Amino acid sequence: MARWGMVIDLNKCTACQGCATACHQENNVPPSNPKLAGERRSIRWVDMMPMYEGEYPHARMSLLPMLCQHCEHPPCIKVCPVGATFFSESEGIVGQVYSRCIGCRYCTNACPYTIRQFNWYQPKLPSTYLEGTNPDVSIRYKGVVEKCTFCNHRLMKARDEASAKGRDLLPGEYVPACVEACPTEAMVFGDLEEPDSNVSKAARSKRAFKLLEDLGTEPKIYYLREGMRQ
Repeated sequence: MARWGMVIDLNKCTACQGCATACHQENNVPPSNPKLAGERRSIRWVDMMPMYEGEYPHARMSLLPMLCQHCEHPPCIKVCPVGATFFSESEGIVGQVYSRCIGCRYCTNACPYTIRQFNWYQPKLPSTYLEGTNPDVSIRYKGVVEKCTFCNHRLMKARDEASAKGRDLLPGEYVPACVEACPTEAMVFGDLEEPDSNVSKAARSKRAFKLLEDLGTEPKIYYLREGMRQ
């Protein structure tokens, strides 16, 4: 079984939001507009979250790429009354079944990372945007919750291609769009269960930390602190 995870090096991240743009394009995330932005209802699977270290007025601010943490013990799953959100035991990915979602938003309230997005309105995609939508990802509709899936459709496609060739999935064949698009290679992705993988080595760094780790959710997104040597 795999445990897919990610390590984000804050020394390398420039907060260019290339990861967010790639995510929007890959996963058919509807574009925002002034009305949605004013209501704070823009859909973002990857957001830039400010983090402060130190005391005012000498506090240091970092911008963390914030996405679903794909917790090993996700609280969102425990509160979903219809099984619309689930945990893949074989992959370690927290998924979402949009056709089951009834829009109760219990999962949104239970998530301590506040990264689940609710569709308050029917998504309006410009004609030029529709021409570039990804046929491998369904377009969500009003009244459902959505979030990062680690580009799970890419995993399924890569596994199918490997199976057709009669072999196992090779390292590097499955990479989410955000990781692929990062211009500074601040994001490392792979199987955390493979001790020799780049992501496992990075996760064992003395710089590594996880958000709200004391809650026991065991997120599979690691961050590497700024200003420290490996």
